Amino acid sequence: MAAIERINARQILDSRGKPTLEVSLETDDGAEGVACVPSGASTGIYEAVEKRDGDSKHFNGKGVLGAIKAVREVISPALAGLDSIDQRGIDERLVELDGTKNKSKLGANAMLGVSMANLRAAAQSADLALFRYIGGVNGYILPVPCMNILNGGAHADNNVDIQEFMIAPYGFDSFHEALEAGCAVYSSLKSILKEEGLPSSVGDEGGFAPNLESNATAIDLILKAIRSAGFDPGKEIGIGIDAASSEFYDSESGEYRFEGSMRSRGWMLDYWQRLVEAYPVVSIEDPFAQDDWDAWIEMEGKMGGKIQIVGDDLLTTNPSRLSKAISLKACNALLVKPNQIGTVSETLDAMLMALRHGFSTMVSHRSGETMDTFISDLAVARNACQIKAGAPARGERVAKYNRLLKIEMMLGESGKYAGKSAFKRASEF
Repeated sequence: MAAIERINARQILDSRGKPTLEVSLETDDGAEGVACVPSGASTGIYEAVEKRDGDSKHFNGKGVLGAIKAVREVISPALAGLDSIDQRGIDERLVELDGTKNKSKLGANAMLGVSMANLRAAAQSADLALFRYIGGVNGYILPVPCMNILNGGAHADNNVDIQEFMIAPYGFDSFHEALEAGCAVYSSLKSILKEEGLPSSVGDEGGFAPNLESNATAIDLILKAIRSAGFDPGKEIGIGIDAASSEFYDSESGEYRFEGSMRSRGWMLDYWQRLVEAYPVVSIEDPFAQDDWDAWIEMEGKMGGKIQIVGDDLLTTNPSRLSKAISLKACNALLVKPNQIGTVSETLDAMLMALRHGFSTMVSHRSGETMDTFISDLAVARNACQIKAGAPARGERVAKYNRLLKIEMMLGESGKYAGKSAFKRASEF
């Protein structure tokens, strides 16, 4: 037993200069777990609620002093003396203390910080690397790094509707080779943008954010960058898209404001089909809004056998929403963001449910990130096969990739790179 002795929290800044929490948890055997909580810009309405202060004089109302107070005055005394190894019991206690469906009383940020810190302390007590502690002997697959190298939507101040254009370097034998290829394409894209007189400033997740003629132009530029870097589009590197369609959906009309016009769900579905036919697109995330279930179901029926259709705002890492999507056959992949649900145990439950029903899983960062590398360990521990951590730029993004490089070294010959097995369509090229 490693009994919890004390839990503390402090306010730190995320990658956008906004407040978030760092939580530390100590046990009676000298172990300490520290965790930093990320925050999203493009957030689904079904996500667990962050606790923010609302004081306009303090960080424009975004302060987290109330969440810190919840950690110190409510959570810490309630968990004192409990065995940190009992992760599920501790997470259930957190949910009980909050008592709301959306984690709004204590705040999902406060709860997740404690949950992650506890897991790290327990791993330290067991003298195990975090991925080993979570995954046991079966965590051994290094994920494909899905790198957001061109930004639009809520992640950038430009005219591009689609939020993220990603490269997925799956045609390689190891994680480090795939990472190197991704870095080469990113560098190539920067040079191409400069050659074409386009700005090479970056968005929240490190991807470039130029104004473009159309969304498809972004893919054209990326394909040019892939070839310029010496790689074969489709065969070695595929394209992933996060449309974040809820951001440009008009709930009153039931249509999408896309490329300057209002578009029906039928038009949008046809657009996605044409994009997949024209380009080596292997994954589309949030192609429709979070409540447009009929559109999701139709797309899964027509395209789900060929490409990965990922639910983010639709599913919010929530087992109950995932269960509905499974029943309705609304998508075939789960985006995993622990702060959408609020505890480690609930995150693992969602991943297990996805696995049992043949869904692929992509572990993801948030736009407001920290140097915390929890998602890297989580991806390997649960053999997620895909990780979405941003462009190979900015310290808070690169930290995740550097952690995976270390895990790859720790695994040695027993580690395997997911490669083309991570995507249905990859074998087509």
